[in-house]
Amino acid sequence: MDRLLEQQIADAARGLEQTEENGAEQMDFTGFRGRVERMDDLLIAALFPQHAGHLKSLNIPARLAREQYLHEAMGHLKRCLEAVLPAEEERERIVPVMLRSLPEIRRQLDTDLQAAYQGDPAAKSTDEIILCYPAFIAISTYRLAHVLYTERVPLIPRVMSEYAHRLTGIDIHPGATIGDYFFIDHGTGVVIGETTTIGRNVKLYQHVTLGAKSFAVEEDGSLVKGIKRHPDIGDNVVIYAGATVLGGNTRIGSGCVIGGSVWLTHSVEPYKMVLARAAVSGDILLRDNLPDALSENELEQSRMAAML
Repeated sequence: MDRLLEQQIADAARGLEQTEENGAEQMDFTGFRGRVERMDDLLIAALFPQHAGHLKSLNIPARLAREQYLHEAMGHLKRCLEAVLPAEEERERIVPVMLRSLPEIRRQLDTDLQAAYQGDPAAKSTDEIILCYPAFIAISTYRLAHVLYTERVPLIPRVMSEYAHRLTGIDIHPGATIGDYFFIDHGTGVVIGETTTIGRNVKLYQHVTLGAKSFAVEEDGSLVKGIKRHPDIGDNVVIYAGATVLGGNTRIGSGCVIGGSVWLTHSVEPYKMVLARAAVSGDILLRDNLPDALSENELEQSRMAAML
C-alpha cells in the first residue's frame, strides 16, 4: 500500500471517529447480527437435527446433538442480551423462557408441516418441505423470534426476522400473531406486519401483503407508535397471489377466499369469496364461499367464532 493511500485511509478513519464523538453515545453491537443469525440457525438445528443440523453426520445421537446446539445457541443469546438488556435479572429470565418454549414451537411447526404437505400437491414429503421450502425457514424463525418479542426483548427478534427475510424474501414481523397450520406457498414477496393476527389453517400465496393502510401522526409530525395497524385474518382463509389487505380495523372473516391482485381496505364477512375485476381497476366481486358440509347450526357457530 503506498503512503498516500495510507494517509487517506488514516484521515478517513479520524473523520469517522470525530463524527461519532459529536453524535449521541453509541452502544457496542460488534458481532451482534452474526451472533443472532448463528443462534437462529442453531435453534432450528435443535428443532430438526436430522435436517438442519450437522452433528448427526458424526454419528452423535439426536439428543446429544440437540444439547450441543442449544448450549451454543444459548451462549450467543446471552452475549446478545448483554447488548440490549442492562439489568442482569432480565437477562437471566429470558434464557429459560426461550428453552421452555421450544417443545411448543416444535408442535406448532409440525402443524405447519402438515398444512404445507396437505396444501401443496407438489410436496412429496415433509422432508422436502423442511429442506426445500423457503416459507418453512421463515415461519420457523418467526415462531422463535415471536417468543423473544412477547418477552419485550429489544432488537434480537427483529434481527432474526430480517435474517429470514434476507434468506427467503418473506418478511414476517415477530410481533404478528399466527395460529397453527400456517402455510405460505412459494412465498416470495410476502409481507406480514407487526400487529397482524392470523387464525388457524390459513394459506397465503406469493406477494401477499398484510399491511398498514395509513399512519397516524402526532401533533409534532412524528408517527404514532404502539397502535393496531394491520389486519386480522380469521380461520380457514386462503389469500391468493398479489392480494393486499390493509388496515388495523380490517377483518377477513373465517372461511373467506381472497382472490389474486385484490386490494382490500375494509372488512369482509365470513365465508365470502372476493375476486378482482380485471377490467375495472379497484372493483371487486363478492360471492358466497359457504362450505357445503356444514349444517345450519355448525355454520352459525363458525360465524360467531369468526366474529370473536
